[in-house]
Amino acid sequence: MQAYLTLVRRELAGHFLSLRGYVIMAGVQFLLGASLCITLEALNQKPFDMPITEKMPNTGFFWLILLLVAPVITMRTFAHERAIGTFETLLTTPISDWAVVLAKFTGALAFFLLTWLPALAYPFILTRYVSGMGAVDLGPLASLIIGITMLGSFMMAVGCFASALTKSQIIAAMTSFAICTGVFLLGFISVIRPPWIGSRSELFSHLSMLEHMGDFASGVVDTRHVVFYASLTALFLFFTQKTISLRRWR
Repeated sequence: MQAYLTLVRRELAGHFLSLRGYVIMAGVQFLLGASLCITLEALNQKPFDMPITEKMPNTGFFWLILLLVAPVITMRTFAHERAIGTFETLLTTPISDWAVVLAKFTGALAFFLLTWLPALAYPFILTRYVSGMGAVDLGPLASLIIGITMLGSFMMAVGCFASALTKSQIIAAMTSFAICTGVFLLGFISVIRPPWIGSRSELFSHLSMLEHMGDFASGVVDTRHVVFYASLTALFLFFTQKTISLRRWR
């Protein structure tokens, strides 16, 4: 456990002791602020029949952040170690492969969630300064946090796997982005519903990230969504561990 916590602190230090981490956080806040401004502008023109916490996940900026920031955060987890020559040293230490993988994953996920942390203040700021805003419903806000955490866990696991495959951070980021975007686009098949799909469109609707996040944002924590993302996260962490094991024995 001590070795695991040490590796987690080392991973977080890699983000906060360099300019790169603060640039990522600033970029996320810029996109979230732009999403909030666009949503408020739309509210001025036509009122919504849903809370703002439920409307924001339907904006393009929200998904742009998820799909772009996750690969940028995770691309250095293993690829950077291999590029600077510390990967082999890490593998020769008396630490299990799972401890290394879980520490890298935990550090990346913790930093990912910290980049979203300031956005929690948005509903309370609007309640304070916008007339006609009711009290913040903590239930949907909590479920939205759970949804972002589950999606973030899946994307961090994919990013760790992609980073373990190569020593190029650019290739790792592109691989992670391609996998996550591919899963994201599967959900649109249920919307298009071409004739040759038939009843199979229901399967793709269960894979839709948009529908999953819509439920989380509305205050519904469906166990099917939780199991879906937890299973994918575990699967890609398993792939990462196997990749690391192959590197160890080479």
